[in-house]
Amino acid sequence: MDTRVTAAVPAFFSQPLEERDPEIFDAVRKELGRQRDEIELIASENIVSRAVLEAQGTVLTNKYAEGYPGKRYYGGCQFVDIVEELAIERARTLFGAAFANVQPNSGSQMNQAVFLALLQPGDTFMGLDLNSGGHLTHGSPVNMSGKWFNVVSYG
Repeated sequence: MDTRVTAAVPAFFSQPLEERDPEIFDAVRKELGRQRDEIELIASENIVSRAVLEAQGTVLTNKYAEGYPGKRYYGGCQFVDIVEELAIERARTLFGAAFANVQPNSGSQMNQAVFLALLQPGDTFMGLDLNSGGHLTHGSPVNMSGKWFNVVSYG
C-alpha cells in the first residue's frame, strides 16, 4: 500500500477541524457567535444544547439507518438502534404515550403535525412571510397551512 495513504489514515480519524481546515473552523466559530448573539425565530433553526451537538457530531452521522430498530434495510445498525430505542422510550415517558415515533421525515411534515395537533380549521396562527425568509408551511396559500387556517404574516 502507498505509504502516503497509510500515513494519512490516522489523521483522517483523529485530526480536529481546527487543524484540518482552519477556514471552515473559523466560519463555524463565527456562526456560533452569531447564534449566541441573535434571536432566531425559525423553528428549524432552533438552538440545541452542547450535548445534542456532540451527539450529532458523532460517528452515528456516518450511518444510514432506513427503517425501524431491529427491522432496518441495511446491516450494521445495532448501535443506531440502541440510540433510537432510547429516544423512543424517553419520548413515551415524557408524553405519557404508549407509542412514539422519533423519525421526522421533514420539517414540513413536523409543521403539519403540530398544526393538526394544536389547531382546528379556521384557527389563526402567525407565520413568517415567505419573502422575509419564511417557509411554505408558514401560511402560503399553496400549502395546507394557508388553506385550512387564518394566517397572520409578519416580516
